[in-house]
Amino acid sequence: MAQRLHLVFGGELVDPSKTVFRNVDDIHIVGIFPNYETAHSAWKAEAQRTVDNAHMRYFIAHLHRLRDEEKHTSPTEEFGA
Repeated sequence: MAQRLHLVFGGELVDPSKTVFRNVDDIHIVGIFPNYETAHSAWKAEAQRTVDNAHMRYFIAHLHRLRDEEKHTSPTEEFGA
């Protein structure tokens, strides 16, 4: 069975309605977790801890969804367009 790793991270946003970080050097890496359930628990704890700051946001990134670097991609996909 394949591992389904999840990254939990967050930081202060420039505008709470967007996902642009105020300072990427200050992004808080909570950790990498072996499944969604533990990642969600970590995300929830950080979100609750910072609930008084409307500009703070935490996210769960599904690392297992990253594409295989050996797989050929189009130039558009490589640039994220």
